[in-house]
Amino acid sequence: MVFAAATFSALRLEQLTRPDFARTEGPARLTPREIAVLRLISTGARHREVAKALQIGEETVRSHLKKVQIKLGVRNRAHAVAEALRQNLIP
Repeated sequence: MVFAAATFSALRLEQLTRPDFARTEGPARLTPREIAVLRLISTGARHREVAKALQIGEETVRSHLKKVQIKLGVRNRAHAVAEALRQNLIP
C-alpha cells in the first residue's frame, strides 16, 4: 500500500512538473493567495517583503511561488510574472 502511494505520488509529481502540463488546460487556476504573492513579486518585492505584507513566513512565500511556477509551466519568478501578465492573471 505504501509503495503504491509513493509510486502514484512520484508519477503525479513528474506529471505536474512537466513544462507542458500547465498549458494543456487553458489559463492556470491560481489560488487567491498565489495571486497575491505573484502580484507583490511583480512589483519587485523580495520574499521577506512579501512575507511581511501577507503576514506569512518566507518559506510559505517560496512554497506559493513554486506552486505558481509549476501551474504556469515556468522555471523562474520573472517568467512567472511575465506568463501571469500574458494570461491576465495579475494586473
